[in-house]
Amino acid sequence: MLFLYYVICYKQTYCGVQVGYCKEYSRLSVHGQICRIYMRLLQRLIGYEALERSTLPTLTLLYYLISNHSTFLTIIQALFMAEDGEVVPLRIGTRGSPLAMAQAFETRRRLIEEFPELEEDGAIEICVMKTQGDMILDKSLMELGGKGLFTKELDTALLGDEVDICVHSMKDVPTWLPDGTVLPCNLPREDTNDAFITANGIKTVKDLPDGSVIGTASLRRQAQLLSQNPTLKCVNFRGNVQTRLRKLEDGVVDATLLAIAGLKRMDMQDCATAVLEWDEMLPAVAQGAIGIQCRSDDERSLKYIDALNCMDTHVCVNCERAFLEALDGNCKTPIAGQAKIIDGKIVFRGLIAMPDGSEKYCTESTGAIEDAVKIGKEAGEELKAQAGDKFFQMMVEMSPQQVLGQITK
Repeated sequence: MLFLYYVICYKQTYCGVQVGYCKEYSRLSVHGQICRIYMRLLQRLIGYEALERSTLPTLTLLYYLISNHSTFLTIIQALFMAEDGEVVPLRIGTRGSPLAMAQAFETRRRLIEEFPELEEDGAIEICVMKTQGDMILDKSLMELGGKGLFTKELDTALLGDEVDICVHSMKDVPTWLPDGTVLPCNLPREDTNDAFITANGIKTVKDLPDGSVIGTASLRRQAQLLSQNPTLKCVNFRGNVQTRLRKLEDGVVDATLLAIAGLKRMDMQDCATAVLEWDEMLPAVAQGAIGIQCRSDDERSLKYIDALNCMDTHVCVNCERAFLEALDGNCKTPIAGQAKIIDGKIVFRGLIAMPDGSEKYCTESTGAIEDAVKIGKEAGEELKAQAGDKFFQMMVEMSPQQVLGQITK
């Protein structure tokens, strides 16, 4: 009945009574927005003049709507209008790189497929922002501080109500999320493997000549490359996909590696010389997966993104992230982990290594899908036991310069 009281008060204001009181119902006020929606609905149903002169039909309909929670939520969702009558857009936060934009537009496309009302002009707004990781390209991610470099600004915008949802490459998302946010949605996953791209057409790592220069900013890739051929030289390779491919064409490096998923999303998969299987290059945790984050109390956004969630992808990503969390991995520790659902079971493979590839520890496990998080966590704990405390202590104590010295010696 308290809510009914708010609606009645607003009805009086709407009809010209208590004009000053109306100012309390700003756009930031949930009650104000809901009341406006009710008033517009009533105008359409019984007409403005009837609304002016008749209180009983108004209150009867309001009471029905309030009593039938699902009904009025449907109305709110269908009529989410601002005071000026324009559509309140669903604001998608994203980085501005070509790959990030491709992922944001893919999200938009899927939203419109599921909710045709979002096809209306202005119903979806894409908000582009730069992150620290985008702005500083002359240093490795490890030197900049590791995880969160591509998400902090998006988190801030989300919590500040500047955007409604954020679209992420899941491998960039830390295992912890800011309080007040959730990440309940993963879109169907692309191929998770790494693309191997060379200037001379060589298709496998083992066929690279000794001393070849490989451009990559990933310690995971560097460690696995050096474990196969310690003579290879790995150099920091930052920038978007197009920038990296241009450096390869210019002869700065002999080869590079990129996620084939990103190339496919930009229709650039033909740039790949070969696609490496797990035995040659185990991919990063959550590679190839897109995640969508929103505020935990934002029912409207939750409704939209819940409808897009691919459960198989979500289960595998949760398994991999549990593995990473158990290892408490940082950007100085080369870590790889991948899960697949095969014949109704979840199959997981994980790896940790020294940055120079001199030590490598692997694990593989299979289990029930419902135990995905447990499987990932136990795999991480197993590798911690295999490697021993000394391994992880070295990773913590090493400065970025020492790590880089190991892999470029």
